[in-house]
Amino acid sequence: MSDSDGKKPLGVTPRPGSVKQSFSHGRTKNVVVETKRKRVVVPKPGTPKPAGSGSAPLGGDPSKRPAGISDVEMARRMKALQLAKAREVEDAAKRDADDKERAEQREIRRAEIDAKEREEKEREEAVKAKKDEEEQKKRDAEVAAQAAAAPAVVDPELAPAQRRAPPSGGLPVAAPRKKEDDRDTRKNKGQDDARRGGKLTLNQALRGGEGGRHRSMAQMKRKQDRARQKAMGQNVEREKVMRDVQVPEAIVVSELANRMSEKVSDVVKSLMNNGIMATQNQSIDADTAELIVEEFGHRVVRVSDSDVEDVIKIIEDDAKDLKPRPPVITIMGHVDHGKTSLLDSIRNAKVVAGEAGGITQHIGAYQVTTESGAKLTFLDTPGHAAFTSMRARGAQVTDIVVLVVAADDAVMPQTIEAIHHAKAANVPMIVAINKIDRPAADANKVRTDLLQHSVIVEKMSGDVQDVEVSALTGQGLDELLEAIALQSELLELTANPDRAAQGAVIEAQLDIGRGPVATVLIETGTLRRGDIFVVGEQWGKVRALIDDKGERIEEAGPSVPVEVLGLNGTPEAGDVLNVTSTEAQAREIAEYRANAAKEKRAAAGAAVTLDQLMANAKASESVSELPILVKGDVQGSTEAIVQAMAKIGNDEVRVRVLHSGVGAITESDIALAEASGAPVIGFNVRANASARQSANQKGVEIRYYSIIYDLVDDIKAAASGLLSAEVRENFIGYANIKEVFKVSNVGMIAGCLVTEGVARRSAGVRLLRDDVVIHEGTLKTLKRFKDEVPEVQSGQECGMAFEKYEDIRPNDVIEIFEREEVERTL
Repeated sequence: MSDSDGKKPLGVTPRPGSVKQSFSHGRTKNVVVETKRKRVVVPKPGTPKPAGSGSAPLGGDPSKRPAGISDVEMARRMKALQLAKAREVEDAAKRDADDKERAEQREIRRAEIDAKEREEKEREEAVKAKKDEEEQKKRDAEVAAQAAAAPAVVDPELAPAQRRAPPSGGLPVAAPRKKEDDRDTRKNKGQDDARRGGKLTLNQALRGGEGGRHRSMAQMKRKQDRARQKAMGQNVEREKVMRDVQVPEAIVVSELANRMSEKVSDVVKSLMNNGIMATQNQSIDADTAELIVEEFGHRVVRVSDSDVEDVIKIIEDDAKDLKPRPPVITIMGHVDHGKTSLLDSIRNAKVVAGEAGGITQHIGAYQVTTESGAKLTFLDTPGHAAFTSMRARGAQVTDIVVLVVAADDAVMPQTIEAIHHAKAANVPMIVAINKIDRPAADANKVRTDLLQHSVIVEKMSGDVQDVEVSALTGQGLDELLEAIALQSELLELTANPDRAAQGAVIEAQLDIGRGPVATVLIETGTLRRGDIFVVGEQWGKVRALIDDKGERIEEAGPSVPVEVLGLNGTPEAGDVLNVTSTEAQAREIAEYRANAAKEKRAAAGAAVTLDQLMANAKASESVSELPILVKGDVQGSTEAIVQAMAKIGNDEVRVRVLHSGVGAITESDIALAEASGAPVIGFNVRANASARQSANQKGVEIRYYSIIYDLVDDIKAAASGLLSAEVRENFIGYANIKEVFKVSNVGMIAGCLVTEGVARRSAGVRLLRDDVVIHEGTLKTLKRFKDEVPEVQSGQECGMAFEKYEDIRPNDVIEIFEREEVERTL
């Protein structure tokens, strides 16, 4: 059977063949493969063709139809295909309609936007035209006013816009414009536009000029004024301003230009013309600066560095500005006489409980309001001998001194010292005889003892008030407050609160959380938060004011003690606080003071002569030193410790304080202590973590103290350990030489009789001849008969031989003694 094209139809005739298969290990196998062809179904003749198939038979060419598809299936598939094509045509038509509608809407919106923009543009142009017209009218009015004030004859070339009259006296005709006028118009067009720009704004000023250079508002306004004057023909050269220029001993070029209000480039150019090559950041001396100032036509005012402090000179207050202020009372006396306890009873507080060991080691400042409403400011000073300077500071800033004397202890050394401080400060004194409730109290003994120091109380017909009080029971406190109020009324204390504040630093410390903190007693004026001040070599801005109750306040008036926060460093106790007007002044004054102090210390060190250096070197060789580092919590305690250390020692031993400061012990302190082999003493402070670790690694000893007694005692004991031990001689016996023998291999042997005490072989001996010491040494041998014995008692005979000495004679006396070392203390 064959097709019309001569090819054999596909059938199921098998086609046998063989395939060689390969396996592992070189094995192979021939496999017979039989290939079968797919069966093709031929449609029956007479089957109707599907719609849309044209002249082709139903289902297409049966020979090209996939196998296994019947005519019914083929018709169903063709119908589904036609439906899909119809849906695609409908979707495409619908999409075209939607796109056309969206395009029409976009056109409508675009037309609306264009119409709105045209309206806004027309409105802006109308406003601009109206504004230009008004400005033109204003300029025409100015020109007309100027022309009316100008002479009648005017050159047409100088005023091209002016009208000229015709020769025959007709209507005026315009003067012919020249090409130069056109060029001027084009040249000034940018300036006219700048003038038409309206009021100067901050954005226009900040946009600056070419190259990103910013212009100030004042400079832009000056530029507008110059353009306006030029347009009106009033371009007059301005007169140069003569200035008084302060010239210090050295000044930076840029600062000199600023003080003259001249350009820095002009000043540098003037220096170059004078043969001085200096930039704007270099300093020049006063003579050179004076030459430059005179060249620019200014007046020179020569000033010195110390003139920076002129801004804080004491100003005498007018009597009408003075107002009453609370008195400042200082509690002074011997240690443990009840000063702080008495103040506690007045304040109804517990301050002693907060002090280590129950003794005051800081200056405490408190303000108390009495029942009558009067305010009193109290300063509590320590009574220990180490705090002499702190008591002196308390007496200097006070108005009244309350001398506390224990009735059972009478006058003691620190009591006498407090009396001297009060007399030196020339302040009135009130004696408070405390502990009057104790059985051993004797107030009359206290009054009698005070007579020896020129303190005569009222009961002894004197003028010093005395009150018997008891801090424990509260007895006599009202009388004490009345005495203070009476004394303050007699003093008539006043101050001006409406001026820059001035005060004294009572205490200063470095707080870990708050930074440098100074306790300040305001003397005059009012210190407010935000004030800029200078105190000693430090300056700052008041960040916070804290009163004695720990509450923040906004301002502090006269006689008010406050803690001031905002310092750049810890000031010295006793420094004066002054408020300045600017931060630059405060910084300049502080820098000047710091440099002056540094130069003073350097000059003191350089003033030592060669003879003094040699004497110090010899003294240091003969004197043993105990080096220490001291860190305290407040300036006053540190100062007191350093003063106490200076008093420890004698001609052989002394304590040397390598460094003292306020604040925690740092790693730099440990490094200094390691280099000098010194211990670190911390008084109410601790070492930070890095400092502790460094001290452990380097073997540096850190000792902490909270009571000054213990610190002084320990340092004194340590310094005593450097003292050489004292050697004492104890005489234990005497012996007389009866005969002298010479023994071979031994030497001269003295036959002796022990006349007193005992002779020991380990003891020292001296040989006396006619009561003169001719030899001192030790025994080489001590024998009793032929035996070597350790000692020989009195009344017995023995043989003695001296170590390395043989000049012995009969009737010589041998003195026998023992040496004993005794430790010495300071």
